[in-house]
Amino acid sequence: MTNPQAAQRLDPRIVLACWAFVAVFFVVRAVNGLATTPLVLDTDDAMRLTNVHDLLAGQGWYDQVQHRLNAPYGAEIHWSRLVDLPEAVLVALLRIFGGLADTIAAFVWPLGLLLVLLIVNGRLALRLGGSGAVLPALILPAFSLVTMAEFAPGRFDHHGPQIIAGLVMLGAAIGALERPRFAILAGIAAALSLGIGIEGLPMIGATILAFGLNWVLRPGQAATLRGFGISLALASLLALTLGVAPSRWLVPAYDEVSIAYVSGMVLCGMALVALSLLTRANRVMRLIAGIAAAAIVVGIVLALWPALLKGPYGGLDPWLITNWIDKISEAQPWAVSLAASPAYPLAVMIPVLVALAVAGWTLVRRRTNSRDAWLLYALFLIVGLAAMLLQIRAARMAVPLAVPGAAVLIARAREVYLSKRTIVPILGLVGSWCISAGVLVALAANLLIPAPASSARAGEGDSLKAIHSCLAPSAFANLAELPPERIMTPIDLGSHMLLFTPHAVVAAPYHRNQQGVRDAFRFFNEAIEVARQIVDARGIGLVVICPAMAEVHGVVPYAPDSFVALREANALPPWLVRKSLSGEPLEIYSVLPR
Repeated sequence: MTNPQAAQRLDPRIVLACWAFVAVFFVVRAVNGLATTPLVLDTDDAMRLTNVHDLLAGQGWYDQVQHRLNAPYGAEIHWSRLVDLPEAVLVALLRIFGGLADTIAAFVWPLGLLLVLLIVNGRLALRLGGSGAVLPALILPAFSLVTMAEFAPGRFDHHGPQIIAGLVMLGAAIGALERPRFAILAGIAAALSLGIGIEGLPMIGATILAFGLNWVLRPGQAATLRGFGISLALASLLALTLGVAPSRWLVPAYDEVSIAYVSGMVLCGMALVALSLLTRANRVMRLIAGIAAAAIVVGIVLALWPALLKGPYGGLDPWLITNWIDKISEAQPWAVSLAASPAYPLAVMIPVLVALAVAGWTLVRRRTNSRDAWLLYALFLIVGLAAMLLQIRAARMAVPLAVPGAAVLIARAREVYLSKRTIVPILGLVGSWCISAGVLVALAANLLIPAPASSARAGEGDSLKAIHSCLAPSAFANLAELPPERIMTPIDLGSHMLLFTPHAVVAAPYHRNQQGVRDAFRFFNEAIEVARQIVDARGIGLVVICPAMAEVHGVVPYAPDSFVALREANALPPWLVRKSLSGEPLEIYSVLPR
């Protein structure tokens, strides 16, 4: 295998060439799909772009209320301005192109992040496997389902920056093995990830554990540990001050950066600094001291904020947890997702297992010139794998971690092939690509594993196409011309209504708006008189639905005289007057006064 120390610089020409290859592929796919799939498809992307528009329109930095949500009251959004800001700057600069600003930004933003992703991946592969692993590490993201989702045109949500922050934490932890100043970068990246969203907590935990174990196992790491602890504490405090209004700096929240999490980071930083002062302790003493410090920090944090144990949804209406949150596919454990539809769970799991196997094999071989780096890499993979087993959404963080390890496997398979050039090495090289590329794993799973009967519903493709037509900008053209109105929509239609029209909506899929979400469920599924009371209380003037969305067909038990049942029977009450024409994607009903 190529010596990882033989070259420590990426060739920018190779990086740009690979980025251009992947970017062109993504752009062509997006442009070809525009006839049937909106560029901004995901509800979170629509809401993020809505927040960007509001920020550019003068909404305050610390004003995290989406004033057109939960009409007419408004609802708080727990997202970070740290992602809104660069997107807002980009959109503002692109407004020289008039109405094309959002469309151009929808390509520039994720593809710019993709370039950063490839640079970080390439550097990690170079450090772990040498120059031979670089090219596979730059190509594999093109065949990753995670990359195809999180860095594709139209993606404005925060997952791309958070994925990059996680990889930077890993790279900085490895870099700090030789250059202690990299510990400062690791602390800043961890705090940035926390400021963006708490989904980064597993990678932050892995980074803390990495520096702690490095200090325990290797002598002379006091300065590195201290640098990480100080930067983690100070940068986390900065993330709090930037992300939360001063009046709420001491108010705990469990679904975003808050004093509850930042106090833990500060205490952890202080503990790491204190441990770094134990200059004469041997390895066993360092291990005992580290475990004790961790127990003290965790104990203090849980004593101060016991609600942390309930998770980010601890204060949510139990009915919504049972009937809404628990049914969100990305919040389910990996095993549940596997039983429902095997292709995606296998496509995200197998590359991670491949990378972990490569790391384990390398560690067993005791390569002294890179053993510590591989040990840290294996630690991050294990944490990412554990998080993904608990919730499939953590694949966003785990799968990108697998790229460097899989690239090393491909590089090794290529070396064997070049030395022998027989059928077995050829098969080995092809196989290494196949098990490392999530798209190929998914294709194989679809071919070899029959889909469960519950997931093979007739007309599912047509229904998806109809939903996409509901979310296209053209579907909202007539509504956008109307004066601002309060509208009742299905939950998954709300974000796009806010993006493409001046109207306010009751619900969109955000848990802090539990009042609006609960009323949306009640409007569609409880007795029609309850629906009437809701529209009266909120001053609703229009009801707009997408007939293809499951919510208007009953995703929870519904009353025989509910909106869902009466619409199915073509027997809606006279106070709901249909205004849209047959064949239009959206059905629009005007609400008549009593």
